[in-house]
Amino acid sequence: MTIGFHSPMPPAPTGVADYAAALLTALQKIARVECGARDARVHLYHAGNNQLHRAIYERALSEPGVVVLHDAVLHHFFLGSLTEQQYVDEFVYNYGEWNVDLAHALWKSRARSATDPRYFGYPMLKRIAERSLAVIVHNRAAAGIVRSHAAAARVHEIPHLFVAPPVPPMYAVEELRSRLGPKPSTFLFGVFGHLRESKRLLPILRAFETMRGSAPARLLFAGEFASTDLARAVEPRLSGPGILRVGHLPERDFWLYASAVDACINLRYPAAGETSGIAVRLMGIGKPVLVSDGLEVSHFPDSACVRIDTGIAEEPMLAAAMQWLATNASDARAIGERAAAYIAKHHGIDAVASSYLECVRAARERNETPSRSSH
Repeated sequence: MTIGFHSPMPPAPTGVADYAAALLTALQKIARVECGARDARVHLYHAGNNQLHRAIYERALSEPGVVVLHDAVLHHFFLGSLTEQQYVDEFVYNYGEWNVDLAHALWKSRARSATDPRYFGYPMLKRIAERSLAVIVHNRAAAGIVRSHAAAARVHEIPHLFVAPPVPPMYAVEELRSRLGPKPSTFLFGVFGHLRESKRLLPILRAFETMRGSAPARLLFAGEFASTDLARAVEPRLSGPGILRVGHLPERDFWLYASAVDACINLRYPAAGETSGIAVRLMGIGKPVLVSDGLEVSHFPDSACVRIDTGIAEEPMLAAAMQWLATNASDARAIGERAAAYIAKHHGIDAVASSYLECVRAARERNETPSRSSH
């Protein structure tokens, strides 16, 4: 059996590409898998909420297979790929003719879609969920969103994979920390990946300003801004004391910087049903990660991460958590150790790849059974 594998691949500027490359390598060890295959017994499609996935999404509809939803919200994908009438038609397909006026209103207000919770409340998954032989998601929240759009869909929850990286030499980590400026006793927080509105950059900056006077700490932002508007809004605070800034990090540099930080801040609101690959990666190498509380991270043990409430309590809770970690390094290390143990047990690449193969084979067999029984 040949499995067709369809995803953006490195160096495409998306975490899905890195994930897909690791999964492809693991799958090719245990099955016949062809990247971008034109013909295959079954196809595995990786779908995300941006235009890098447009051709993959269209093919997944025309030649149904197993689809991996890295985001359980495709609303922004449609805003960027459809005309107004096509968008309204898709919205009505998902939510009924009685919502046509709402669809037109959302289209006209789409400039606010990155932060307006309404756009995250309408994931628009019905068509892909109904058409696919099976849907793979990475957490309970995403599974519930898919089933709410297509009750009959076959949904498989497979943990987000983790591949242990080459360990950077300690001298390189210490050299980087020295270059970034913190003294050995200074606690270094890091925010990694595409810097978008939902990552709560302004609340993070304000929380850091609140706690910085009571603990020796610095805050690193590593990544490119998703929009010029956000960059302009955040820029004045990025020049504040204790703030460090670097752009997009190639894979090797990412792991060096990840090893250099003492903790990672990985907040998400509004959430899109996604499991953060960055959170899994940092936890996997033993770093405490501060996450927005919700179903997306409910599978992480409370002792292996630091949960931050969304809403009005977010900022003060974040400031208090940052102060606690910065003044209790042993507690931070203990959280990181428990995180690494959990990720190694539940997110290892070999087990994840086996789960993918089992899901794809089952989908192929279900799809082919009717044709065999008719002869």
